[in-house]
Amino acid sequence: MKVILLTDVKGRGSEGDVIEVARGFAVNYLLPRKMAVEATPGNLKQLEARKHNIAKREAERRAEAERAAAAIAGKTVVVEAKAGDEGKLFGSVTAGMVAEAMNAQLGVDLDRRKLDIHTHIKTLGDYPVTAHLYADVVADITVRVVRAGEGAAALAEAAASVEEPEGAGEEAAAEAEAAQEEPAAE
Repeated sequence: MKVILLTDVKGRGSEGDVIEVARGFAVNYLLPRKMAVEATPGNLKQLEARKHNIAKREAERRAEAERAAAAIAGKTVVVEAKAGDEGKLFGSVTAGMVAEAMNAQLGVDLDRRKLDIHTHIKTLGDYPVTAHLYADVVADITVRVVRAGEGAAALAEAAASVEEPEGAGEEAAAEAEAAQEEPAAE
């Protein structure tokens, strides 16, 4: 059965796609949930009229994802966890914990399912994590796992280790030099 997708359906297509699906899948899942409509000639005409709006929404989503990627790329997120004397965690750090830490520290609200933790995090240390923000927009971050109670020091260290943008140090040095040259007002 041919249907027009009204929303993105994982593994099937995105909004506006005309796809062929099994009749049962369409009748029992897609149509009742208003995720698709049957591909009749009238609905196909309406789709052509809506193509511009769909493309505009798609561009806005991509731009938002790229802004979020620029904001978090290369950053370090600190996660506190209970650990033994040798650095082994009591449990493990999950994607949900990383997502909560990202929201608290970076102000980026990201679904835990969009985080790709490359290995099980069961010891203290730094781990690479990939955030899949949109179809092909990804950002790599570092997750620093520290003992419970040591988060404030690790946060300060992570903030200090973030590189300043190019030229920022030169501007600060020029401002400091200009301030020294001006005589103090009495």
